[in-house]
Amino acid sequence: MIICTNKMEYPLRTQCQRVQKQVMVNGEQERVSLLLMKALVSRGSVDAVSQQMASHPQYLESFLRTQHYILHMDGPLPLPYRHYIAIMAAARHHCNYLVYLHSAQFLRVGGDPLWLQGLEAAPPRLRLLDHINKVLAHQPWLTACSHIQTLLKSGEQCWSLAELVQAVVILAHCHALCSFVFGCDTDSDFVPLSKSPNGTPPTFCPFDAANGNTNVPQSLATPSELITRRRSLDSSCDVVCLKERIQKSQEEREKREERLLQTQTLQQNDMEEEEEVICFADPSRFITDPDFCYEEFARREEDHFQVFRVQDYSWEDHGFSLVNRLYSDIGHLLDDRFRSVTTLPSLHSPDLKRAIWNYIHCVLGIR
Repeated sequence: MIICTNKMEYPLRTQCQRVQKQVMVNGEQERVSLLLMKALVSRGSVDAVSQQMASHPQYLESFLRTQHYILHMDGPLPLPYRHYIAIMAAARHHCNYLVYLHSAQFLRVGGDPLWLQGLEAAPPRLRLLDHINKVLAHQPWLTACSHIQTLLKSGEQCWSLAELVQAVVILAHCHALCSFVFGCDTDSDFVPLSKSPNGTPPTFCPFDAANGNTNVPQSLATPSELITRRRSLDSSCDVVCLKERIQKSQEEREKREERLLQTQTLQQNDMEEEEEVICFADPSRFITDPDFCYEEFARREEDHFQVFRVQDYSWEDHGFSLVNRLYSDIGHLLDDRFRSVTTLPSLHSPDLKRAIWNYIHCVLGIR
C-alpha cells in the first residue's frame, strides 16, 4: 500500500493524486453505464434526456428512479392513463419530443390508439384534467380549491384523491421536464433513437454482465468470441467428436441467422409503429384553449392575485407528509431529487444559484 501524505514533496504524491482521480472518473463512468442500462431495460431505448443528464450521475439516478416509479410502478392509475397524462402535460408546452416519447410508450403499455387522435377521443375522466393542466403549466398561481373539488365531485367521472395526487405529480414532473428538454435543445431536432426490439431478449439481462456473469447466449456473442471458442477445441478430440461439434456449430449459426431475421422483422414493425405514432403526435390535438399561456405575474397596476409566501409553506412540514400519505413513497423520491439538485457541482457562485432560484419563484408567483 502506498500512503501519500501532505508533507511529501516529490512526484509520488502527484502520481497518487492522478491515480485517485482516474479511479473516481472510472467509477463515475461505470455508474453512468449502469444507469443507462437500466433505462434501456425499462423502456427498450435510451432517450436523449437520460443522455443529457448523464453529466450528473447522482441526479440522473434520482431522476430515473422517480420517473420509473410514477410511470411504471404500483399506483392508483392504470399505465395508459399515466402516459396519456404525460402527453397532455407536454402538449401544453408544445414539447414535440415528450409528446412523441410518451405516445410510443402509451401504445407499448396497451393504450388505445384511438386516444392519440386527440383529447376529444380520450375518456371523459382524462378530459376533466385539461383545465388544471393548463393552469399548472402556465399560471400556477391561479390554482384554487375549486379545481380540486370539481375533479373529486364529478359524478361517475370523479377522481379519487389518491388518483388525483398521482396525476398532479405526473403533470408537474412533465411540465418541469419540458423546460429541461428545451434548455438542452432536444426538442428542436429529435430523431427516434435505435432500440432493441421489444427491449432486451428475455434470456439475457445487461445487469448480468455488470455483475460479472459472462454466460452470454450464443445470439449475443461476437464473431471474435466464436473464433476463440473454435480454437479452444481439444486437439486430441477424435474425428467423430469434431464432426459433432461442427454440426452443432452449423445449427447454432442457422439459429442465429433465423433470430437475426426475426429481429429485423421486429425492428421493421417498430419503425412502422413509430411512424404511425409520429402522425398522431401533434401536440395541438391534446390541448384546448391554445391562447391560454404564461402572463407576467402580479403587475403593479393590477396586483390582485394571491401571493404565495415562501415562509408560509415548507416542503418538509407540509408537502412531504401530505404527498407521502396519499401516494406512498413518492415523498421520499421527490425529496431525494430536491436534495440532489441543491448539491450539484457548479462552476458559478452560490449567489448566482440562489438568484436563479429566486427568479423562478418570482415568475411563478412565489415570493
